[in-house]
Amino acid sequence: MESSDNGPAPTSVLFVCLGNICRSPLAEGVFKHLLEAEGLSNRFIVDSAGTGGWHVGEPPDSRAAYVAESHGITLDSHARQVQSEDTNRFDILVAMDHENLRNLERMASEEEGSAEIHLLREWDPEKSEGDEVPDPYYGGPTGFENVYRMIHRSCEGLLEHLRSGAWAG
Repeated sequence: MESSDNGPAPTSVLFVCLGNICRSPLAEGVFKHLLEAEGLSNRFIVDSAGTGGWHVGEPPDSRAAYVAESHGITLDSHARQVQSEDTNRFDILVAMDHENLRNLERMASEEEGSAEIHLLREWDPEKSEGDEVPDPYYGGPTGFENVYRMIHRSCEGLLEHLRSGAWAG
């Protein structure tokens, strides 16, 4: 983060899944909600994207939006596909699973990107279900609620990680 006359530049975080209609917009919404609750919204730029382009321009999946709303969170993004320049535009790229992590690492390598790349569940204190956020798209409402809980715990951990100064940015 470079500093300016107005203080340090905001930390930019991009959450990434496959189609950008379930997991990554949910993570974007949860993280923004946590930032707002802590009065930190002005210190971060938060977005989400998908490695695939099938849903570009679409709003989040209605089941993801419903689960978010049931927890007081509004999902206001529209799907977009991650671009190679995102590997330099964002400070941190946060993948939901290993496939998307590998795609981001490949893009960053080709672009000589400077962003740190992580799995979201690196910051989940409850890793009993593995280290990926599973795709709930083909599951029922229970799957979306379970994914919401994983994402919420992980986003809390990510925010704490960033607040503690553990990220060198």
